[in-house]
Amino acid sequence: MKRFAFIGALTAATFAAGFASAGTLDDVKAKGFLQCGVATGVVGFATADANGRWDGFDVSVCRAVAAAIFGDGDAVKFTPLSSKNRFTALSSGEVDMLARNTTWTFSRDVELKFNFVGVNYYDGQGFMVPKALGVTSAKDLDGATVCIQTGTTTELNLADFFRKNGISYEPVPIETNNEAIQQYIAGACDAYTTDASGLASARATFENPKDHIILPEIVSKEPLGPLVRHGDDQWMDVVRWTLNALIEAEEYGVTSANLAELAKGTDNPEINRLLGTEGNLGEMLGLSADWAQKAIAVGGNYAEIFERNIGENTPIGLSRGLNAQWTDGGLLYSPPFR
Repeated sequence: MKRFAFIGALTAATFAAGFASAGTLDDVKAKGFLQCGVATGVVGFATADANGRWDGFDVSVCRAVAAAIFGDGDAVKFTPLSSKNRFTALSSGEVDMLARNTTWTFSRDVELKFNFVGVNYYDGQGFMVPKALGVTSAKDLDGATVCIQTGTTTELNLADFFRKNGISYEPVPIETNNEAIQQYIAGACDAYTTDASGLASARATFENPKDHIILPEIVSKEPLGPLVRHGDDQWMDVVRWTLNALIEAEEYGVTSANLAELAKGTDNPEINRLLGTEGNLGEMLGLSADWAQKAIAVGGNYAEIFERNIGENTPIGLSRGLNAQWTDGGLLYSPPFR
């Protein structure tokens, strides 16, 4: 395992994070675009098409932030980052924010000095194996070879799980999701472990997805969300409340289809404040009054983004589960817009 290398990466990123400075919103406005760090390729979450246009669940958050600032969801450039170099890129200022299936943890928040602005996907670590292996539980993987991305919480969770269950494994270290898929398909490992959403994404790309099963055990909490550097509260607020706007819009039934009509004014003060027809929330952020309208217009509310990219009617096939609104028994919840 690459645990010591991971700790070294944390230390280096922590050092770099010390140079974070305020004024990111002004810098972004001055250059005319948002620089957003995304995954190197996770189907449904962040992928580029043949023309180099990025799309996906995480990418949609970047486009919403760009739209909130510029009124244009295309005013964003994407930097694909591996698990190994993502934190250095954010700390150094190479990117303005990360929206890259990154788990919110104590050390990343406190030691690396990043602010996670919220959670856009509640996940947990799982295991995928070929159906032909005949395994029905992760506890049956004693002595298995396991493909694992280095420099991730997944790597540490794997060690904890096997230790707690008194079983052994042989790690097969990889750096990117694409490499993991290739190694797993090639038979270089018996199992692949990562966030359950990532397993579903990977399986959707297989020639015969039904030949692979995701085991029932979820062995960790993986709250995934966008993050920015410490030291710039205004920028943190812009990214945080853009994400909240997408969540709040779903709760109050604001969609890309009815947005223009609701923006004329409603009997619901919360909707009016969200859409900027009442109050001065945009001014507080340093944005226009209709910043949230623009963010919602570019890709829809949270539900629209979820269903279009990773929902049950896509090849990924994820149900809302914990990512349902709090009113539907999930964990999704935005603080009030007031």
